[in-house]
Amino acid sequence: LVEFSDQAHLTVQLTQNSADIERRLNTENSAGRTALLDAVHTGLQEMKNAKNPRKALLIISDGGDNHSRYTENEIENLVREADVQIYAMGVFEPFLPFGFAGVELSGPRLLSELSEQTGGRALAASNGRDLPAVAQRIGLELRNQYLLAYSPANQSRDGKYRKVEVNL
Repeated sequence: LVEFSDQAHLTVQLTQNSADIERRLNTENSAGRTALLDAVHTGLQEMKNAKNPRKALLIISDGGDNHSRYTENEIENLVREADVQIYAMGVFEPFLPFGFAGVELSGPRLLSELSEQTGGRALAASNGRDLPAVAQRIGLELRNQYLLAYSPANQSRDGKYRKVEVNL
């Protein structure tokens, strides 16, 4: 569990005990500025310690970032190489009040871009009551995935991306 406001903090290391995470979530309040990109960086660093070959990072946020030291471009490059799927539970106001800054308005786009680059998805909730249904949908999607492997005929390790077409 990585919590973030002005800074991102790893508050619960990787665990199989979901009660540890729930206990911590029940005591946390949101306040201050938002270092979302720093939190994604911290989460991806922690995922390097994961034993399971299938890895997923869940972001619960409005997607606004106004206090990270990492840039959007740096994090986008990092997520492409991380071998971690990102799913986002976007909590957005049903209507935007006046006075929101550009970072809050661009939040849904940021969550979508980070998620889609990794094969994950961003799903929206208009309020906190919608979160359990969104979480259930993400869990179902994660349980119903297949893993495909690709080994290029071109053995040069030049770091270039290859276009792959999959037909079923």
